[in-house]
Amino acid sequence: MFEELRYLMGGSAGASGFGSKSTAEQVTPELGSITAIITGATSGIGAETARVLAKRGARLVLPARSLKAAGEARARIRGEISGAEIIVMALDLSSMASVRCFVSEFERLRLPLHLLINNAGKFSREYAVSEDGVEMTFATNHLGHFLLTNLLLKKMIETARETSIEGRIVNVSSSLHGWYHGDGIDYLGLIGKSHKKRNYNESHAYALTKLANILHAKELSTRLKEMNANVTINSVHPGIVRTRLTREREGFLTDLFFFLASKLVKSIPQAAATTCYVATNPNLAGVSGKYFADCNEASTSKLAGSKSEAEKLWKFSEEMTMKKL
Repeated sequence: MFEELRYLMGGSAGASGFGSKSTAEQVTPELGSITAIITGATSGIGAETARVLAKRGARLVLPARSLKAAGEARARIRGEISGAEIIVMALDLSSMASVRCFVSEFERLRLPLHLLINNAGKFSREYAVSEDGVEMTFATNHLGHFLLTNLLLKKMIETARETSIEGRIVNVSSSLHGWYHGDGIDYLGLIGKSHKKRNYNESHAYALTKLANILHAKELSTRLKEMNANVTINSVHPGIVRTRLTREREGFLTDLFFFLASKLVKSIPQAAATTCYVATNPNLAGVSGKYFADCNEASTSKLAGSKSEAEKLWKFSEEMTMKKL
């Protein structure tokens, strides 16, 4: 609770020169000719991230479950930014087959890849499983991004080597990762089909995925350093903001919270700032495996900082996806 209040009440600039009131446009420099893939860019924070990167010169690839929604997002950006190069592609992160299909289609475009922003998020109020038999929130928020990142990593490393431009991966997490305690892998087993009615808790499931986003970045950062790859990965907390994700939790308590905090929560441009800062700021060259909030490095929960937990999650995720890698 104290962490959430700090983000709500903050505003002064930190060591980076930016803070919770900074906007994505304010923190993003001119980018030149780079290519960025942004998941979940049809609305909210992802849409603002895409708009600002396009405004600064980036070529965008917008994967989405709904091609119609992605097409509308492209039209909105092009309506403001004449000549913006935006490619719309199909992707359902909850489906491993869809992730693999997307990567194959992207590789056929023969484009470079400088930025990968794993922004998409899902909050399943009711227990559901993906077509691969994985709890839906975990399948979408972590496992789909884990597989997507692994399959695109070779292209990112090649692009960084050929262009001498550092590749960057950003996992959009949340301060809510601190709400999860315990063994996440055991919990996933506990909420299997035979136990779903008794043990599924949507808040726990979501917090687990936000913890997984940080642990994923931590472990992949170690592996990238061992490979001497010119690619970094960090995780971010965008801040407290009302987006479509929170509106999926409509109810008295949710409405009351946002009414009371309506003057304190971040706007969408402010919420997209930390993602854009970590993805583009030249002062973060070589910085990897860190967690950022309000455009500054921040602390995580003890569990999120555990090397052994990061290694265990990586092994589990690899086993879940390895058959098709």
